[in-house]
Amino acid sequence: MNALLDILRAMHLTGGVFLDCEFTSPWCVTASAVGPDEVGLVMSRAPAYVIAYHYIAEGSVWLKIEDSAPEQIGAGEIVVFPCNDRHILGSDLTLPAVTAKELVLPPQEGGVARIVHGGGGEVTRVMCGFLGTDSPNDPLIAFLPKLLRLDVRRGAAAAWIQSSFRFAAEETASGRIGSPSVLARLAECLFMEAVRSYAATLDEPERGWITGLGDPVVGRTLALLHVRRDHPWTVDELASAAGLSRSAFCERFTRVMDEPPIRYITRLRIRHAAQRLKTTHETVSRIAYEAGYESEAAFTRAFKRVLGVPPAAWRAMPA
Repeated sequence: MNALLDILRAMHLTGGVFLDCEFTSPWCVTASAVGPDEVGLVMSRAPAYVIAYHYIAEGSVWLKIEDSAPEQIGAGEIVVFPCNDRHILGSDLTLPAVTAKELVLPPQEGGVARIVHGGGGEVTRVMCGFLGTDSPNDPLIAFLPKLLRLDVRRGAAAAWIQSSFRFAAEETASGRIGSPSVLARLAECLFMEAVRSYAATLDEPERGWITGLGDPVVGRTLALLHVRRDHPWTVDELASAAGLSRSAFCERFTRVMDEPPIRYITRLRIRHAAQRLKTTHETVSRIAYEAGYESEAAFTRAFKRVLGVPPAAWRAMPA
């Protein structure tokens, strides 16, 4: 994971806590993306790009991003939004959502802004924070899912992360934030831990992009491939985007990634298609088309070559 840590450090992340929320059930709010200008209110200089996160200090919440399925997040968990997506959270997501920005109370006596909202029932406390970077087009961001979850009650770093955030929560709630730099460092470490945790869930071959991200040419190419996975990429097109000749591009990509670009693209598409076969009821032909294959037969041949079994057999296998 050394390459990943180097990439994370190169992003020069800064951050901290900017909002302390106390919700009582029933409640539901829409959380808009945090803008650099808002973060600039608690920093000496506004960053070019913002990554938002929530720490659930007490209780639990339901959270939903756009068309994704709702997820329940419990006390002691941190959720990170690498792309700073708009989302809904609450005790009951079927309730009409109130815009969170309309509920913000200004900070008092050196504390942070607060939200106190809800119907008076079970209490949930959420601390909202941010990470700022001046590298908005960093390839790493393109690779990460819309939501990263980190349970700070688990893992080798659990004890110090949980105790540090509990301290930050208590300091924030009492208005005694005396060390913003400590909270900024904590936010940076939490993001690194969340990304490392996510990378550890990937299959071994898929971790090759961590090394590739460190190369400026290959990193840009990987970002293109992962963001536009279903585009019918050709080597000539990728080479042109990288600003290299076809031969120079293929040599560099193969040297860094230990496989040629077309093989990487094929494996990327097949693994994504395999996941959809397991998690959706879409037809094989539909998944094949959206994976960039003009025929189901061609898709089946490629699928079997990568995973050893045809798509229908893969779907029938127990999860």
